[in-house]
Amino acid sequence: MSENNFHLYTGDGAGATLVSRNLRLPMFERPGSLDDPAGYIAEKGLRDAVNVALALGQPLLLTGEPGTGKTQLAASLAYELTLPAPLVFNVKTTSGARDLFYRYDALGHFHDAQPQFGKPQLEIENYISYEAFGLAVLLSKTPQEADPFLPAKLRGKGPTRSVVLIDEIDKAPRDLPNDVLNEIESMSFTVKETGRSFESDQRYRPILVLTSNSEKNLPDAFLRRCVFYHISFPDRERLKQIVQRRVSLSSGFTPAMLDHAIRHFEEIRELGLRKQPATAEFLDWAQILNRMEIDVNDLKPGQAEALAFSYATLAKTREDFERLRERLSGSTD
Repeated sequence: MSENNFHLYTGDGAGATLVSRNLRLPMFERPGSLDDPAGYIAEKGLRDAVNVALALGQPLLLTGEPGTGKTQLAASLAYELTLPAPLVFNVKTTSGARDLFYRYDALGHFHDAQPQFGKPQLEIENYISYEAFGLAVLLSKTPQEADPFLPAKLRGKGPTRSVVLIDEIDKAPRDLPNDVLNEIESMSFTVKETGRSFESDQRYRPILVLTSNSEKNLPDAFLRRCVFYHISFPDRERLKQIVQRRVSLSSGFTPAMLDHAIRHFEEIRELGLRKQPATAEFLDWAQILNRMEIDVNDLKPGQAEALAFSYATLAKTREDFERLRERLSGSTD
């Protein structure tokens, strides 16, 4: 790997710049395959759970380690079912049922409404932003009905069903999970600030995916109304398939090198780190190994240091990072 491709920053106090080193800062290009829903690989149990949820019209509740693909499943669903990109609601500890449909920027409205000479009357609708469930209801309507209230990227797409992702439902106040299911049953809502009501046909009921990191127990009544699935950490063969789908491997990074990286990663997970690296971290790490053509079982001169700093993609605490470096030091003595 050339210096221009990776070692851009020296930080040695010598005053050298990219220009003086005859280098340039490349434009950032995120590998599209990392986020491409076409490359999502679901384990068989997850595929079955999705199909059960679709058949019953019930929400799908997913648990699993952070980084195992819970949120990406929603994008895969929308892609395969040829629906618009998932409508995402990120749950907060203060989230309420109304927040699932819309938000009213009262502070911005108040600020703009301060008396100013010649200022036109302000429309409340300009301070309403529609959230995931609200957008799902609007998308079930014809463009003539819905487009005035939709963001530009969603105009003209209805009437259609939607995929709604409620991310980290376990962060919500105790009543919100049940409120979510009650609200989706009605397929209607009213913006109380404008008095405008929206109602949808149940045939356009959204496909609901909820994720939980199991930070706290969810209500039993809520759990009974969901299809549940726990996404396990992928085994060696599936992890290999995921990397091959998501990372454009160079010719210099051989299948054997990928096998070595996977085994090395499995050994790292067995160390019992404070924050276990998951699939997402492994994909980032695999990109570094691929770009630098590092074989973790056969380090070339200078690569031990490169491998050590690559652990920054796997370790998320100081203690974990030091443990990984110690492990590398012990294996290369």
